[in-house]
Amino acid sequence: MVQKFWQCRDRSIDLSSPKIMGIVNVTPDSFSDGGKYYSSAQAIEHGLQLAEEGADILDIGGESTRPGAEEVSVHSELERVIPVIEALSARGLVVSVDTSKPEVMTAAAQVGAQIINDVYALRRDGALEAAEKSGCGVCLMHMQGEPRTMQKNPVYTDLLSEVKSFLAERARALTDLGVSAEKIVLDPGFGFGKTVSQNFELLAKTEDFLSLGYPFLYGMSRKSSLGAVTGITKAEERLISSVTAHLLAVERGASIVRVHDVKQMKEALTIYKAMVHYKDLK
Repeated sequence: MVQKFWQCRDRSIDLSSPKIMGIVNVTPDSFSDGGKYYSSAQAIEHGLQLAEEGADILDIGGESTRPGAEEVSVHSELERVIPVIEALSARGLVVSVDTSKPEVMTAAAQVGAQIINDVYALRRDGALEAAEKSGCGVCLMHMQGEPRTMQKNPVYTDLLSEVKSFLAERARALTDLGVSAEKIVLDPGFGFGKTVSQNFELLAKTEDFLSLGYPFLYGMSRKSSLGAVTGITKAEERLISSVTAHLLAVERGASIVRVHDVKQMKEALTIYKAMVHYKDLK
C-alpha cells in the first residue's frame, strides 16, 4: 500500500491526488532554460508565477544535472539558491531544494526548504546525515554513473530490478537513521543513465515500482528521450510530449510530476481528475 501523504519538515503534502512540482533553475546552463531565470529576482518571480499557475511544490536548483554538466562549488550553489528559497518560503510556498551537497541541504532547510531532492540519492559524504538532521521530506533518485558520464553507455542486466533494488536500499539507509518512511519519495531517474528504450520502459512499468510502498515522482519534462521519439530537437518545444508522458505516469500510479510547464500540466490533470471522479460531476 503506497502512502497517501508526504511528511515534510513542518508540512504534510496530500498525495491522494497527483501533485505538480514546478522547476525553477537558477543556473546558466540548464538543458531546457539555462540562464533564463539566473538572477535571484528572476527566479523568485518565476517561482511565484508557477505557484499561481498551480504548482504545489517549487523545486529550486543551482547546479545543472544535464549530461556532461560540470560541478559547481558549494559557495556558488549557495549564492544561487538560498535567496530564492528564503523568499519563496517566506510567501508560505512549499519549496524543495534540488541539490546533492550536504552544506546546501542544511542551509536550505534553515531558510525554509521543506524538501530535499537529490539526484545522487544521498550517496555523497555527509548527505544522509544532513538530510536526517534537516527534518525535510526527501526525494531519492536513481542514477547510473554521474551527470558528466551517465549517458555514455548505460548498461543493465535487468533494468527494473536494478532500479528498484537501488531505491529500496537508499530508502533503507535513511530509515536506518531513524527517518520516518513517510518522509520519503522515490524517483526512477528518467534520463539519468538510461537509453531511450530504457526510459520508456520505466514509464510503461510505473506500476511495478509501487510494490516498494513509497510514492513516486516522475520527472520527464522536455527531456531528450521525448525528442528522440517525436523528432522535436528544441527542448522548449517539447510541451505536448512532456504533458503526455507525465499524464501517462500519473495514470500508472505516479504521485508527483516535476515539470517546467505548470499551467498546461495543471489543465491536463484537471481533465484526468474529472474522468476519475466523473460521478461527482453534474
